[in-house]
Amino acid sequence: MTGYSRCPSIPFVYRATHRGEQMSEWVYIQAEPGEQLMQLHSFSFIKQQPTGDVQFSITVKEFAVPPPGQRVRFFAEADKQVNQKCGAFVPCGWGTTLFSALGDCVRLIRQFPYDREGSSAA
Repeated sequence: MTGYSRCPSIPFVYRATHRGEQMSEWVYIQAEPGEQLMQLHSFSFIKQQPTGDVQFSITVKEFAVPPPGQRVRFFAEADKQVNQKCGAFVPCGWGTTLFSALGDCVRLIRQFPYDREGSSAA
């Protein structure tokens, strides 16, 4: 359903929310899905391991609408790789809520070791 916003050049699109959740007003500014308007949420996480504590920064992107190819609006990604000795990867997570995306990312950080010597991202 399309209506008119206060700004005549930007069409106002009514979007259904997931399970009746309230959506912030900023999501209605996006006029086209390709613009990929997003809000960034920053978190810090300390991974405790025998070789010493490692601080991870995690950024969660909250998209106004799911990006192309996705059905969910939240994507979390850490700033460092884990599992460098076996098969290095950057922990991340997708979810329908900030909680689920962040939780998936943190779970992967906890699950796999971080190796300071084998990391080029440190």
